[in-house]
Amino acid sequence: MAVRVKICGITRLQDLHAACDAGADALGFVFYEKSPRHVTIEAAAALVRALPPFVQSVGLFVNADPAFVENVLDVVPLDLLQFHGDETATDCARYGRPYIKAVRVNRDTDLLKCAADFDAARGLLLDAFVPGVPGGTGERFDWNLIPSGLPKPVILSGGLAPDNVAEAVERVHP
Repeated sequence: MAVRVKICGITRLQDLHAACDAGADALGFVFYEKSPRHVTIEAAAALVRALPPFVQSVGLFVNADPAFVENVLDVVPLDLLQFHGDETATDCARYGRPYIKAVRVNRDTDLLKCAADFDAARGLLLDAFVPGVPGGTGERFDWNLIPSGLPKPVILSGGLAPDNVAEAVERVHP
C-alpha cells in the first residue's frame, strides 16, 4: 500500500492550500475545544468546501458528546472520523461513517487487542502516550512497540520530522 500523508489541525485557508500543494492526501479538522488547533463547525465547513478533489476531510473528536458529533456531521461533509479519546468501538461506529481510532502507545499497550476491539475501524492511528494529553503532542514513541502482522492499517503520528520520516516509513510501513 502506498504511503499517504494526513496533515491535522488545519485552521486557516492558507494552511489548507499549502498542505494540498505539498501533496497531502487528507486534512484533519480538530473539534476538541482544548486543542490550540480547534476549529469551529462553521470554519471547518468553509475549509472543507475549499478542498480540491481527492483530498479527504477528517474530523477529529475527543470524548465528544454524540449530539455534538451529529451536529458537526450535519454541517461539515467529513469523509472520515478520527476518535482520540476513550471512545469504545460502539461509540465510534454509532455514526455509520468510516473511522480511525487513535491509540496512545506505551509499553503496556496491546495493539493486537486494540485492533481486535476496533475491528470496524479503517485503521489505528498510533501516537505517543503522554499522561493527561489525548494526542497531538509531537512526541515520538518507540516504533519497536508496533507488532509485526498488525491486522489494521497503521497511521503513524507523533514526532515525525524531515530527519526521521524516511526511517518511519521503512520501519513501520504506515
